[in-house]
Amino acid sequence: MKQEEPSNQSKWQDRIAFDSTVLAGKPVIKGTRIAVEFIIDLLSQGWSNADIAKNYPNVSDDDVRACLAYARDTLSAERV
Repeated sequence: MKQEEPSNQSKWQDRIAFDSTVLAGKPVIKGTRIAVEFIIDLLSQGWSNADIAKNYPNVSDDDVRACLAYARDTLSAERV
């Protein structure tokens, strides 16, 4: 039996946008010029969600989770 996702959990596609006129088409958080790559970099440097929210108040916890989900899906689709 297939488990359903919680209804309050959005998919990364709802929060991540691709637009060739914004940051050369890099994936960004919808409605911003903040790249997924930038958020992943902050997290890799040890920033917490609270740190990100304090410095970038227009980025929500759900946006950060969407960035991580996008990175997960991108890496899982990679073939070597």
